Amino acid sequence: MALIRAARTAQYLAVRALTVHGLAHPLTLALLAAASTAAARAWDRGYPVDAIHTAPAQRARRAR
Repeated sequence: MALIRAARTAQYLAVRALTVHGLAHPLTLALLAAASTAAARAWDRGYPVDAIHTAPAQRARRAR
């Protein structure tokens, strides 16, 4: 589960950097690379994509 948490955190930070600095900023590019690497590692370990990015309906079903 640590891989999923890392992928979510990296994606969140990348979106924040994108919002503040724009796409061409080196920090944004580095965080996007980290997010994609973390997601790829989680995928390689067998985690499904929806474990990283869940839709609201999926989150509601999991909470039950």
